[in-house]
Amino acid sequence: MCGIVGYWNQSNNLDLKLLKNNLKKMVVTLHHRGPDDTGIWIDSSNGIGLGHKRLSIIDISEAGHQPMVSSDGRFVITYNGEVYNYNYLRSILEKNNHIFKSNSDTEVLLASFQQWGVKDSLKRFNGMFSFAVWDRKKRLLWLARDRIGEKPLYYGVQNNTLFFASELKAIRANTIFEPKIDKNSLALFLRFSYVPAPSSIYRGIKKLLPGNYIVFKEPTDSFNCKTYWSLYDVMIKGIKNPIKSTEKEVCDELENRLRKTISSRMVSDVPLGAFLSGGIDSSTIVALMSLESTYPIKTFTVGFEEKDFNEAHYAKKVAKYLGTDHTELYVSSNEARDIIHKLPFLYDEPFADSSQIPTHLIASLAKKHVTVALTGDGGDELFAGYNRYIIAKRFWTYSRYIPSLLKRKSGEFIESFSTKRLENLYRTIEPIIPSNYKISMPEEKFQKLAWALKASDNYSDIYNRIVSIIQNPDSYLNYRLNENELVNVNNYWKDFKNPILSMIYQDLMTYHPDDILQKVDRASMGVSLETRVPFLDHELIEFIMKIPINQKLKDGQGKSVLKKVLYRHIPESLFNTTKRGFTIPLNQWLKGPLKGWALDHLNEEKLKNDGFFNQDSVLSLWKNHIEGKGNWSHQLWNILMFQTWYDSYK
Repeated sequence: MCGIVGYWNQSNNLDLKLLKNNLKKMVVTLHHRGPDDTGIWIDSSNGIGLGHKRLSIIDISEAGHQPMVSSDGRFVITYNGEVYNYNYLRSILEKNNHIFKSNSDTEVLLASFQQWGVKDSLKRFNGMFSFAVWDRKKRLLWLARDRIGEKPLYYGVQNNTLFFASELKAIRANTIFEPKIDKNSLALFLRFSYVPAPSSIYRGIKKLLPGNYIVFKEPTDSFNCKTYWSLYDVMIKGIKNPIKSTEKEVCDELENRLRKTISSRMVSDVPLGAFLSGGIDSSTIVALMSLESTYPIKTFTVGFEEKDFNEAHYAKKVAKYLGTDHTELYVSSNEARDIIHKLPFLYDEPFADSSQIPTHLIASLAKKHVTVALTGDGGDELFAGYNRYIIAKRFWTYSRYIPSLLKRKSGEFIESFSTKRLENLYRTIEPIIPSNYKISMPEEKFQKLAWALKASDNYSDIYNRIVSIIQNPDSYLNYRLNENELVNVNNYWKDFKNPILSMIYQDLMTYHPDDILQKVDRASMGVSLETRVPFLDHELIEFIMKIPINQKLKDGQGKSVLKKVLYRHIPESLFNTTKRGFTIPLNQWLKGPLKGWALDHLNEEKLKNDGFFNQDSVLSLWKNHIEGKGNWSHQLWNILMFQTWYDSYK
């Protein structure tokens, strides 16, 4: 796992000393991603430079140093990630007379480019990666990213210069670059708590989409991204050619494939462990890791002092049953508060998924014991595990028969109530609600219901309202704009014939890479920890997408087929409860230990001087939250995270 940087400027009057110094500045900013080694490579005749920071995982010797040049001198690569099938590819390449000097996967990538070309090689790689490859023979620069988006890659052109890097801070360090806030991206951030790809918070800088590559003949070329792997095609193929095996046969095949992909991700020359929340996904990963290991797996979890938010005991039960070497950390509100000042550095552009705090904490905990950790990310999306899949389907089924005016008025009626009153009402009747209809965090769910009722009779609109944190970002900004829509996904819902499949697709295209995977990458790399995600093996995904939705979602509950695999190894009784997920008591903290910090960033004069937000709207939202007229903690967190980030980088 590493950090990559580079830039390309072909100006006749290019100052080579400036090129080298800027490249060094870019590389230094990514020390946390690769503290073990530093490398710089410059082609002065073409004005291009590549940089690398290395976290040594496979072949920790100097033979893995990057940027690395191919044996024939044609290709130069700076590469971040792991290709898990590199030994298999190496065996094929050796049969084609390629000779290797190291045991690194980087050298295998370069030999693959020599043998098959960059484009065809991409289709052969199984792993997580982003890389830049300079073809010295054809004078082409290739940028590429893995199929699911585990590893980040930013790129863009400014002042006739092409920049690229694993993180924005590296681009920002280049003196040629002039950071300018993209106001449209700010609106998108307020809506989703992250800036969705291909946008970034800066004008002119993009995120390369998962499963895509781009080739530059000149540094100022137009951005002509091409797809080498399409989730859309995979899902359509799965719908047209579903598995027709029995449920037991599907479970058998799923377990065999999971064990294979987990085994491949346990290969490491440094200590390895796993995150364990006690939920279905992480427990499945750890249970199958235990079958592949001859020693107890090191597992890690984080808990909170607040009882309603502490779920560490679930993980402890699973760890005890499996016999793992378990470590847990209990965090106070004061300790969590102390992390806030680190968030702008860790997440690099505005990011407001509040689980960023416990994710950083568990990564920090794990790093004290291991250098690689497996996670259970992806299970909710692949196996229809989110409550919103079930709730939205039910809503869509029944709401179509309700007149639009009545739905809108019902939404307004719900909004007229204090969310606290609605939560208290729910808690009163909760004991008589069937288990598969119970919900966690009812305050938030009632808000989402009100917004959904006010949606148009369009499933895509309902989905966007459910996943949005702030429904109308314009109302909190001091400027008006036409907010970008997620046009790449929103028009596809009819193609999948089932609204749940549509939501899964949209989540895997947006929320998963731009929120979940970004959160884990930044939190782990911020402490020089490599995380690996077995569920995101693309061959495994292609199999999972052939499993009929009725085998994933049964009796109002998701992950049915995955649970059956898990219960072969851990008693079902350990999971008969509703988990919150990786959440923090944000509502309580903003009213208590974080109140002073929040007020500093929501100061009327500060809001006015910064010039982004309508101070009257923001302060009214704060007042309503403090007075208990609604739980607006997540909306406020979005604004606060932007303000905190902006203060760090303006």
